[in-house]
Amino acid sequence: MYPEIMVVPMREELTRLGIEELRSAADVDRFVQDQAGTTMLVVNSICGCAAGRMRPAVRLALQNATKPDKIATVFAGQDTEATARARSYFTGYPPSSPSIAILRGGKPVYMMHRHQIETRDATAIAAELKAAFEQHCAATGQTK
Repeated sequence: MYPEIMVVPMREELTRLGIEELRSAADVDRFVQDQAGTTMLVVNSICGCAAGRMRPAVRLALQNATKPDKIATVFAGQDTEATARARSYFTGYPPSSPSIAILRGGKPVYMMHRHQIETRDATAIAAELKAAFEQHCAATGQTK
């Protein structure tokens, strides 16, 4: 684990967007189980592909009219309990950080793994996320 002072700016890059930070397993359970519609869980990381690709892509994608109903993040390698619990909801997918999941009813309907992040730029990742929002989030009737 890195000293917390080092990861604060990486955490804030997402929380400044209004993304809820989940720091415990109980936080993750509350977030996933208390939500109707779609939820997006972002597994943040200290790695370069999270900094240069994933976090900027999330920022760009959230400019889309259609978005998940609720969005939260866990930080891999820092909040290990929360990250493990988040990954427990990603049934059928191996652990990956960074990664982005869209869930409906607590079940994954979309997953983007590290290998899909580290090989593309933020604009391409954001375009895929926007398409996923349109496919999986528009049906909930909510556009924010």
